[in-house]
Amino acid sequence: MDTEQTVSTPPLAYTFARLHGVLVAEGQGGALVLAHRPGVSREALLEARRVFGSPIRPEQISADEFTRLISKTYAQSDLSRSADAAIGDPEDLSQLASGLPKTSDLLDDADDAPVIRLINGILQEAIRSRTSDIHVEPYEERLSVRFRIDGSLTEKLSLPARLSAVLVSRVKVMARLDIANKRVPQDGRFSFNLGERQIDVRVSTLPARHGERLVMRILEKDSQGIGLSELGMDEEMLIDFQSMLARPNGIILVTGPTGSGKTTTLYGALSKLNDGTRNVLTVEDPVEYALDGIGQTQVNDKVGMSFAAGLRAILRQDPDVVMVGEIRDPETAEIAVQAALTGHLVLSTVHTNSAVAAIARLRDMGVEPFLLSSTVTALVAQRLVRRLCENCKQPYTPTPSERAELGVEKGATFHKSVGCMQCQNIGYQGRLGLYEMVINDDTLRQMIHDSASETDMGAYAFKTRKTLLQSGADAVLKGDTSSEEVLRVCSAQTSETI
Repeated sequence: MDTEQTVSTPPLAYTFARLHGVLVAEGQGGALVLAHRPGVSREALLEARRVFGSPIRPEQISADEFTRLISKTYAQSDLSRSADAAIGDPEDLSQLASGLPKTSDLLDDADDAPVIRLINGILQEAIRSRTSDIHVEPYEERLSVRFRIDGSLTEKLSLPARLSAVLVSRVKVMARLDIANKRVPQDGRFSFNLGERQIDVRVSTLPARHGERLVMRILEKDSQGIGLSELGMDEEMLIDFQSMLARPNGIILVTGPTGSGKTTTLYGALSKLNDGTRNVLTVEDPVEYALDGIGQTQVNDKVGMSFAAGLRAILRQDPDVVMVGEIRDPETAEIAVQAALTGHLVLSTVHTNSAVAAIARLRDMGVEPFLLSSTVTALVAQRLVRRLCENCKQPYTPTPSERAELGVEKGATFHKSVGCMQCQNIGYQGRLGLYEMVINDDTLRQMIHDSASETDMGAYAFKTRKTLLQSGADAVLKGDTSSEEVLRVCSAQTSETI
């Protein structure tokens, strides 16, 4: 059957559909069928036909397909309708705070309070549209709700300003935060189910002029198991990266700005190393996903658990592999170097614009060049670009200036974004990683030891390896992304400095 098409208003209650494994959906040719998973009872099919009100053909699908279909069918939401209900009937905060379980299923929520339905609708729509962050921003005349989809913010709702307090307070209750304290930032999280999908939401509040700003980071538990082969590295780079991970000691640094996918790359590396024969420990701020078989510690500055304190503590736990979420101060850098010298494999991130710039950053933190030359084994820089929608992208011949910016020869074909229903008229769908990698060989090790300039190290390192810009040019030539996307995150000036 065609699981991409579903009815807009499910005639069966979600609780009934989930419990008995039967729902109404569109089959081949657009005809409605009674889709059911294997083993459904005859009584359930008869009851579903009775509720539907007319004869309908049953069609069996696999259990996995049924799970995907029930989530898609019942997660469709009408945000405008929910918003109108919330505007017409503001809810008492005391009612919102009562009886909240630790984890609830949004699709099975019997409480139809307007604000609750609005928040549920926002979360459902965010997950359906692959949103990574939900921004709730109060202003003098309105309350703005924006979604970050594939790295770009888009406004989805504009509500009356008077809804700000009740909406933010409801989310704070869900995240077990103090709703009475509105003058200090707060962080929390909550979990819920959307059909069979398990979702974590990390909540951050910030006092602002017209109320509290709210950001909800959506973390889907089912998406945590990304492997190294899915990151987007080319075959040669992937082989080099895996060979670096196979070494028993040393430091591997992943660099890039905030939101460039560094944590995802580190999680992919940890998944590769987590084979049951190693003791893998991490210090993170915060712990994004729970990885089975890996010991994860969260930074908590309020009780003195900094990156440095956490790293110092886990080195006494007999680790083989240590992952530090970020090297951001001289103390953490020094302990990481000492850990590598004493036989541990250390993975971490640094906020720099290029791979070799990480060496200069660690030198600025006070790490001696001779220690860096003997401990750092690989440097990876990365960026994320939006992937062109396969359904609507259009080829075109680039201008000479466009080719020059990417260093592409004459005769190349580029693709541009257009927009269609499949990509919500954005022109892009999903994201793609761009990478550059520096392997510390004997020559580069000597250059680091001698405190060579960043420019000289980059000139040597990329004689035979691709820069970020060249990786982006390859993605453009393959039709995976547009030249505008590559130049947005990786300018020609950046490539000249590395």
